[in-house]
Amino acid sequence: MIESIPTKPGARDQLVNDLKSVIQDAEQWLRHGSQLTGEELQAAKAKFERTLSSAKADLIRLEEAVVQKTKVAAKATDEYVQENPWKAVGIGAAAGCIIGMLISRR
Repeated sequence: MIESIPTKPGARDQLVNDLKSVIQDAEQWLRHGSQLTGEELQAAKAKFERTLSSAKADLIRLEEAVVQKTKVAAKATDEYVQENPWKAVGIGAAAGCIIGMLISRR
């Protein structure tokens, strides 16, 4: 029914690592920025920009994968409801009753 969308293995971990690296680079730059000379400042800025760019690219890829998976799930749900309308109505009614009972308890 729902197919897995191929994504780069470890994309989430890579994104987290990139974001941590961006934060660390920013902290170092703020701490030592006034002590850096022209060349050192340019090198630090270039490294920071590369890390930030990598984090942005990973975030975009992860977002695209999530959007694709959401579209696939929505399509599968739509097909199920089209094929089984009464089951879908029953499931919706049961879910509504359960949620209503949980809310009324408070």
